[in-house]
Amino acid sequence: MIRRTRRAEEAAEFESFAYSRGQRLFRTALLLCGDWHLAEDLTQVTLAKLYASWPKVRRAENQDAYARSALVRSYLSHRRLRRTGERPALGDLPEGAVPEDDPALRVTLLTALAELPPRDRAVLVLRYWEDRSTEETATELGLSAGAVRAQSLRALGRLRAVLGPEAAEQLTRS
Repeated sequence: MIRRTRRAEEAAEFESFAYSRGQRLFRTALLLCGDWHLAEDLTQVTLAKLYASWPKVRRAENQDAYARSALVRSYLSHRRLRRTGERPALGDLPEGAVPEDDPALRVTLLTALAELPPRDRAVLVLRYWEDRSTEETATELGLSAGAVRAQSLRALGRLRAVLGPEAAEQLTRS
């Protein structure tokens, strides 16, 4: 009887966690992969993994960081396991979650992010879009802080090359 009660409490606690963090995880997944449906799948896979290891997750010092780390690892694993070089095209973007000052710049940036390799995209999204510190990004990606700094520099260079000089200049002005 006590075991059932504890399981019910843990399930309720996880449900509350998933409800409160699900949208944020989905947004990060969408930024990582650029595909609405894949982002939903990655979010669900991540939540399933978190549920399976919930006793460990609930004891974690920072549950949000644990969840983001699991999401990024699921994304990178998905990219590694894809057998084809097929990449979804960013035709119609979903209705915007948060209106920005310049929607055209946002679309340009999302399109350019979609052209970067998965690890570069993960570093840029966590570091600059999610506004994580170098140390937090390193922890979530399983890298050293120096590796994150180096990867960030290379990824920003690649992003500037993809954007072109006009868009890169507009981005630095914003």
